[in-house]
Amino acid sequence: MTLTHDRPTPATTDSDAPVSPPPGGVAPRIEAALHPLLRGPLPVRLRAWDGSEAGPEDATVVEVRTPQALTRLLWHPGELGAAQAYVTGELEVHGDIGGTLDLVRATVAERDLPPLTPARVARLLPDLVRLARETGALARRPAPPATQAVIKGRLHSLARDRASISHHYDLSNDFYELLLDDHMAYSSAYFADGPDMALEDAQAAKLDLVCRKVGLREGMRFLDVGCGWGSLSLYAAEHFGAQVTGVTIAAEQKAFIDRRIAERGLGDRVRIELRDYREIGSGPYDAVASLEMGEHVGEKNYATYAEVLHRCVRPGGYVLVQQMSRFAGHHPGGGPFIESFIAPDMTMRPVGETLGFLQGAGFEVRGVHALREHYVWTVDAWHRTLEERWAEVVDLIGEEAARVWRLYLVGGSQAFRDGRMGVDQLLLRRPGGPAVVSDPAR
Repeated sequence: MTLTHDRPTPATTDSDAPVSPPPGGVAPRIEAALHPLLRGPLPVRLRAWDGSEAGPEDATVVEVRTPQALTRLLWHPGELGAAQAYVTGELEVHGDIGGTLDLVRATVAERDLPPLTPARVARLLPDLVRLARETGALARRPAPPATQAVIKGRLHSLARDRASISHHYDLSNDFYELLLDDHMAYSSAYFADGPDMALEDAQAAKLDLVCRKVGLREGMRFLDVGCGWGSLSLYAAEHFGAQVTGVTIAAEQKAFIDRRIAERGLGDRVRIELRDYREIGSGPYDAVASLEMGEHVGEKNYATYAEVLHRCVRPGGYVLVQQMSRFAGHHPGGGPFIESFIAPDMTMRPVGETLGFLQGAGFEVRGVHALREHYVWTVDAWHRTLEERWAEVVDLIGEEAARVWRLYLVGGSQAFRDGRMGVDQLLLRRPGGPAVVSDPAR
């Protein structure tokens, strides 16, 4: 898929002042400066704002459209600086951005390039500063893009968590209606019949699977923790006759669900509360589910989250947690781009560590169902919609935010494809209550 579209005009800054191009042009100078860092030639064709080019002639063209793109990379070497330049339109990829990211990762692996640490950059700093001075890129730190999150307060305080969730989930209900399926499910679908299923059908299969796993039946009290736009809450009420309470801290989500409850005449079966999971007071419920919300509670608070789930379900009742995982190592939040633009303060860990928290809260683990490939297919469906309806997306959220989402979806699909991230359904039971003869249908 070709991902070149109309681009936003980069903002004018001090670094845009006219500067005489260095002899031979900007692009060859950038290539020469990066050669020691890359331990070899550029893997892409580089085009600079002065029209000069360098690198393989048959490779994807990466265009550095303004000196400020270099300024950002000097202040934030690596992923964050590149992402800032891309979303603002100061840097453009002419061609398949996913293939370009794959090429960069392959080059890093083939050349055994070490991490881009400050010490490593410092060794090359004299050459980079000289280049920046000659090209007009030596300037004060640029302001972050408007789409970059600015979250303040104590980590995972109630106010900060609300701000973090609002940054992403309160973007625009109209945008999410365009991007997602009719259920408004913003979590991995379950492609029960394979990747050729329609997304709406795969999301319905996921919602049905969750309800069956926790054993929902007519009249049972069901708690949906982190209910999103209400896909599971509404499905459980409409298809299983459950009495549902959903909780969210995103005001726009609650407003959306309340409208759907009214439209469908479900006011006697579904109640949505605007509250943090730590503020849930009613219960116990016959069954509980929490779909891709545990990533947002933080490492220090996960034990509290697990204890809340345990407290909220009756003895003998089932809880299903669907949650993303990440292998141990750097960036449990997903990396500088995700942590800065998408999900501030998110924490992922290996699935075994999450199970340890849940067992520590008193749960018996009844099943672990890996859905990693299903998230690739889910994200790819969202990405196709984004590209096919690009003009509408830009009208709704603006060009910069649209480019954030393009980068997010392309990178997310690759992370699940390559196994750098996973997602699992964890079926849990609170001990006690009637003896278990068999688990709910899988």
